Amino acid sequence: MTSKTILLFDVDGTLTKPRNVISEHMLNYLLELASRVPVAVVSGSDYAKVEAQIGGPCAAGSLRYIFSENGLVVHEYGKQVSCTSIVDHIGEKLLQKFINYCLGYLSKLELPFKRGTFIEFRKGLINVCPVGRSCSQEERDEFTKYDEVHQIRQKFVDDMRSHFTSMELQFAIGGQISIDVFPRGWDKRYCLRFLKDYDVIHFFGDKTSEGGNDYEIYVDERTIGHAVQTPEDTQSQLMRMFP
Repeated sequence: MTSKTILLFDVDGTLTKPRNVISEHMLNYLLELASRVPVAVVSGSDYAKVEAQIGGPCAAGSLRYIFSENGLVVHEYGKQVSCTSIVDHIGEKLLQKFINYCLGYLSKLELPFKRGTFIEFRKGLINVCPVGRSCSQEERDEFTKYDEVHQIRQKFVDDMRSHFTSMELQFAIGGQISIDVFPRGWDKRYCLRFLKDYDVIHFFGDKTSEGGNDYEIYVDERTIGHAVQTPEDTQSQLMRMFP
């Protein structure tokens, strides 16, 4: 690997189990790797969630970049260096129109259970969650199985696409329970504009099939994509690259 190489990781399902904290074994390996080659992570979650998942402030400060909210918020070695807002791009009127429509759709949706926090507004995207983000991990797992059979999120995405064609929005199913919504082009590829100094960008992600929130950056010509199944698979692939 040359000095112009960087390793870029998705978080959920790649470095950690969904919405779980990184294991001590994986964290130690990642930090050791970061001492040899620049390491960055990219996630649709906000910075506080990403920081907590990857081991806290000390671990976050050891990574070259943390691209939270798909790179709309950028931290370099733990310090924020850039921030872009979806409100400035879309405007309050259209944003409220979209949020109100989603709340109406969700109010008519019948599921085995619902909890709270169905819409989460972030700097760079809107996270829409049919079951509610306040559900427990056990309920997350249960909804994931239900969604695989009934395609709740995919049907919701298809509906939003048909209703908001003029807003140039992009929809990505990510994690276990939610959908990320953002302006077209503001998917995880957004972070690549901050990596122009690197000749080689290895990207590792688990949602790399079309429609998944890792797909666009995985197939982008600027990256070398590595599809993984679990954090253990990620480490196994890395150990072959860095014996």
